[in-house]
Amino acid sequence: MTSRPYRSVLYIPGGRESALNKARNIPTDAIIFDLEDAVAATEKVSARETLVQQLLVGGYGQRTKIVRINSLDTPWGFADIAAIAKATPDVILLPKVNIAAQILELGVEMSKYEGLKKTKIWAMMETPRGILNAPEIADCIELDGMVMGTNDLAKDLNIRLDSTRSSMLSALSLCVLAARAAGITIIDGVFNAFKDDTGLRCEAVQGRDLGFDGKTLIHPAQVDIVNKAFAPSSTEIDLAQRQIVAFKEASQNGLGVAVVDGKIVENLHVEAAHATIEKSEIILEMEILTNK
Repeated sequence: MTSRPYRSVLYIPGGRESALNKARNIPTDAIIFDLEDAVAATEKVSARETLVQQLLVGGYGQRTKIVRINSLDTPWGFADIAAIAKATPDVILLPKVNIAAQILELGVEMSKYEGLKKTKIWAMMETPRGILNAPEIADCIELDGMVMGTNDLAKDLNIRLDSTRSSMLSALSLCVLAARAAGITIIDGVFNAFKDDTGLRCEAVQGRDLGFDGKTLIHPAQVDIVNKAFAPSSTEIDLAQRQIVAFKEASQNGLGVAVVDGKIVENLHVEAAHATIEKSEIILEMEILTNK
């Protein structure tokens, strides 16, 4: 799994030029340029053209550029691939993945285009069949990441979502397990009430604690809250630094463990501490580059 942070992953309608322009100045770690749900059937072709034009203009800086294409069983999927190859996005996101064969099919099609040689594939996990096949999908050699589509999944499961997302936890956890076993990125679903900062903060913390790398967002106002939730806090950074120092001192004295704040520190805790420090440094570097 890459150490590159994906704290905030913002959906932007692929055919809305004003939104594409604004996205250049939003401090999100990644952008999903959406050609699927955010675009009406009658606007698919024009949205695709608008998106390619804007991606070629550039200006999105350090943000990971992800294009969600239409499914390959729609009239637009293959044409989406051919068009966006000119713009060399970082990731192509395939919606409604049910089986690993869909990822392999996309990989074969992408291999036909020079502009997509380095483009990675992510999968939307938003169907009951996809959730049941999460380990198989995650293990697909072509796959680099997963994104939870919790709205579509809730609809198909006929469940109601409360503030704890208790009815969704089994699906969320299964996908996290599959992604972690495969060593790929895993991003949580959206929080729909974009004016409810408290609710967003609680759900972002829940997603972080479940093991997600970040969260997808539907509005720029959600970015700062989610960035903070998925970034190491100053307290966590301080603890990580002290754990590293204490364990080094213990090792020099021939001991296999150290004690920090009354808790045992073993090698596994030191590995996690180094990961925390590395993540904080990468985030700081990204923020400096974004603000230049």
